[in-house]
Amino acid sequence: MEDGIVTDDEMAILNILANCIGLDEGSAKFASAILNQMEKSPITSAQEDEWSKRHIGDATCYQSALIAALDDDVISDDEMAMLDCLRRAMSLQPNEHALVEESVREMIVNQGDDRLMTRLESYLTSFPGV
Repeated sequence: MEDGIVTDDEMAILNILANCIGLDEGSAKFASAILNQMEKSPITSAQEDEWSKRHIGDATCYQSALIAALDDDVISDDEMAMLDCLRRAMSLQPNEHALVEESVREMIVNQGDDRLMTRLESYLTSFPGV
C-alpha cells in the first residue's frame, strides 16, 4: 500500500491471507478503505496492541503465503518483500521459519516439482537472514 500500487502478485498474496483468516470480501474492501484513509478505523489502540501479539496459526498463514508465491512463474520482488514483511510482522523466529521451510521442502519433494524447489532456494538466497 505504501507505493499506492497493488500488483497482481501482491493482490494474490493478500487474497490468500484474507482466506487464511476468514476475511469476507466486504471486510476486505472496508480494510482497504481504511488503509487508503477513506474510512476511519474502528480499531482502538488497545485492540491493536492485543491483536498485534503472536497467535496460533501465524506460521501456517506465512507458509500459505510462501506456497502461493512459489506456485507462479517466479517469486517477484514484490512477493519477496511482502513475504519478508509478513514474516517480520508476525515476528516469526528463525526456528519457526526453519520449520515452515522444512514443511514446504517436504511438500515439494513429495510433489516432485523441481521448479518450486528452485524458487524456494531463490527466496532463501535473496533473504539470507530468514
